[in-house]
Amino acid sequence: MSAENLPANPAENTDALDWARRRGMGALAEKMGIEFTEFSIERSVATMPVEGNTQPVGLLHGGAYVVLGESLGSMAANLHAGAGRLAVGVDINATHTRSATSGIVTGVCTPVHLGRSLTVHEIAVTDEQGRRCSTIRITNLIRDL
Repeated sequence: MSAENLPANPAENTDALDWARRRGMGALAEKMGIEFTEFSIERSVATMPVEGNTQPVGLLHGGAYVVLGESLGSMAANLHAGAGRLAVGVDINATHTRSATSGIVTGVCTPVHLGRSLTVHEIAVTDEQGRRCSTIRITNLIRDL
């Protein structure tokens, strides 16, 4: 990511969701069909289809949950970081508690810690019935560009 991809201060951008969509989430997230529906420092939401992201037995792949979580957490951390700074993931973990087999899953990302040099976000991924399928936690390091 380069500095020109960020507005002067994305955290104060009146339409952070528009900023995120214009910036893009990267080729992997796009291939997986991840779409942002809400985006702010306090809460970010994205959806991902189960179809096309499954294991051979038809369950949503555990790595797909992690890609959804990292996409949300890293984008939210970069919004918090602001212009001239870059947030990069340094730790991620996931606990899968249910298997999605069809439809769409939704990830809701909320901050646990928003510091000057580190952020921690929790992402709860639920199925269409609102049942939690995975809980992801990501830590991002914020550095100057």
